[in-house]
Amino acid sequence: MSKTVICLDPHGNKREFPVSELQWRPAAYGIVIKGGKVLLSKQFGNKFDIPGGGLDLGERLEECVIREIKEETGIHVKNPKLLAVRESFFWPSHGDNKAYQSIMFYYSCEYVGGKLSTDGFDEWEKQYAELAEWVSLEKLDKIKVASSVDYRPFIKKALI
Repeated sequence: MSKTVICLDPHGNKREFPVSELQWRPAAYGIVIKGGKVLLSKQFGNKFDIPGGGLDLGERLEECVIREIKEETGIHVKNPKLLAVRESFFWPSHGDNKAYQSIMFYYSCEYVGGKLSTDGFDEWEKQYAELAEWVSLEKLDKIKVASSVDYRPFIKKALI
């Protein structure tokens, strides 16, 4: 009998996958805070995630987080500082139905400028994501998380 793992989708649903079907996915996510607000990607109508995503082959993690924030939000950042690393088994129920084992690197990033935009969305993001928002830090504990990892403690750590 082959070994299996339980994977979560962005809605918290669980599904069992054989380990032999897992795809490897290192990823980098960026926390950007400006004026008492945090930059979040709005997804699936009423949920939020930190902008970020999969590392391309040959790309450094710091390059990945800067690129992903730009693609998903239109915002330019610099000086990524590593805050936390977590692992996750997930499947994007909205996408290709593959299961992933991910090592997720969370960075605090310095805001440079830019304008909120969806111009960098890939084909999958166009189906489930909306224009990013600057969300008040006071509302952080009330938002619905669109991730297999609750990233809100990392945002609080970035404030220290």
